[in-house]
Amino acid sequence: MGKFVIRNTNTGVKFDLKATNGQVIATSEVYTTEAACKNGIESVMKNAPIAAVEDQTVEGYAAEKHPKFEVYTDKAGEFRFRLKATNGQVIAVSEGYTTHKNCMNGVESVKKNAEGAEIVAE
Repeated sequence: MGKFVIRNTNTGVKFDLKATNGQVIATSEVYTTEAACKNGIESVMKNAPIAAVEDQTVEGYAAEKHPKFEVYTDKAGEFRFRLKATNGQVIAVSEGYTTHKNCMNGVESVKKNAEGAEIVAE
């Protein structure tokens, strides 16, 4: 089971979702309060396991309803995903992956690790 690690930054509070091996698989935006950060975690826990995958790297991809993972290619040519809640707000993002397969594995890891994950403060 994964865990959400809440940490303070210079500008606020954010979380990282870590897989069982300790690797960061998704990161949040910077929130102004810890309470807002925890709400973001709850949203990821609720939405990630049921989210569809919209692969924007495929020509003519099918648009999915929220919640969804959007898989896309960034300006550097790396594959990334962002998790959007039912209201369309981005609630978690990934690192850049060199291959599409690894990015899709990241999506599956978030789906598997988010639900019921432990929440800890760093």
